[in-house]
Amino acid sequence: MMQTTTEAITFKLGNELFSINVAQVREVLEVAQITRIPSTPDYMRGVCNVRGQAIPVLDLRLRLGLPQQPDTLETRIIVMELDVAGETVIVGGVADSVHEVISIEPDQVRPAPTIAMRWRAEFIEGMVGRGEDFIIMLNVNAVFSSNEIALVEEAAELAMA
Repeated sequence: MMQTTTEAITFKLGNELFSINVAQVREVLEVAQITRIPSTPDYMRGVCNVRGQAIPVLDLRLRLGLPQQPDTLETRIIVMELDVAGETVIVGGVADSVHEVISIEPDQVRPAPTIAMRWRAEFIEGMVGRGEDFIIMLNVNAVFSSNEIALVEEAAELAMA
């Protein structure tokens, strides 16, 4: 478990509030032109051009098993820096909306329940109570396996060729 205060950015997928460690977030963008790449998993939206670099973009809803939703004016791409198999990888995750940066104290974090949990346990670092609600702390490194990232990077290179 974490020993120090963590700064985290919060975002919504459906009715659920999630957070990602701010240290892993490069920037938050409005949804731009995303180029679809054939024969990639359904949660792979494609690639988008961020300052001349092709960034693979994944739909976080679909990756976490939520139903697909059309983009709205609130939809954002969270550009993240991930550590995948010891390599730094830049990837975008589509979220329904992005909210705020919060401070999470170590004593606020509760382990995710092991039963009746709709998310895969390895995706969740913990949960933080916030009023009546919970913020689900997402382990983005676990959400994207090295195999998937390799597939996505390969697809991004082909798209840019």
